[in-house]
Amino acid sequence: MSSLFLHVVERDVMAYRRMWLVYLSGFVEPLLFLLSIGVGVGQLVGAVEVGGQAVSYEMFVAPALLAVSAMNGAVFDTTFSFFFKFKYSKSFDAMLATPIAPPDIAVGELVWALLRGTIYSVAFFVLLVAFGLVHSLWGILAVPAAILIGFAFAGAGMAATTWMRSFVDFDYIGIILVPLFLFSATFFPISEYPAGLQVAVRLSPLYQGVVLERALILGNIHPGLILNALYLLVMGTVGLYIAGRRLSKLLQP
Repeated sequence: MSSLFLHVVERDVMAYRRMWLVYLSGFVEPLLFLLSIGVGVGQLVGAVEVGGQAVSYEMFVAPALLAVSAMNGAVFDTTFSFFFKFKYSKSFDAMLATPIAPPDIAVGELVWALLRGTIYSVAFFVLLVAFGLVHSLWGILAVPAAILIGFAFAGAGMAATTWMRSFVDFDYIGIILVPLFLFSATFFPISEYPAGLQVAVRLSPLYQGVVLERALILGNIHPGLILNALYLLVMGTVGLYIAGRRLSKLLQP
């Protein structure tokens, strides 16, 4: 892999440097969920059992919201923003007039999405520390775990976007993301789901991220987390590979 993808990242940094309002929702949305659901509803729910220990509801929800924030940030940049550059602004066509190749574009766009997602993850993690919701030194790894979650969804989102024909197709993104958000043990322990649904939840990508974040922040470390991390790593790698191949076919027919 050449270093030409860095020029794609540089282009995105230059394009967004004066558009700070675009980033604001990435900071505000998880905070609102934490305050309204984690803290607000938590007063009614009480303690939740995780890994054999009882924790407050806000401590149960907070790691999941970090995973959700990483997912949403990655998907936004590698779907809507990526599609606009690809279909409407023709930014990628202009890049091909330089030595940059389609795989460099795919890697550059993914790296840019991860950089943006990392800013969100660090800010939210600092917020969790300030609220006293990180009780383990393993929590330091929550930010790298969020980057891994972002990588998985960025790769998958970018690959899926190469098949999009218009913005109407983005309705399918919402159809996928909303159930993931609601049914990935985000707000309820997986034991509360029906047996059949538990199987589907355990196979879903966001659940892998929620399990990772929750285990790290609460200090419930076990060997099974390696499988969760590998799932996300493979998902992102396969998505990036498909996106690079698809862009080569679409941009250089």
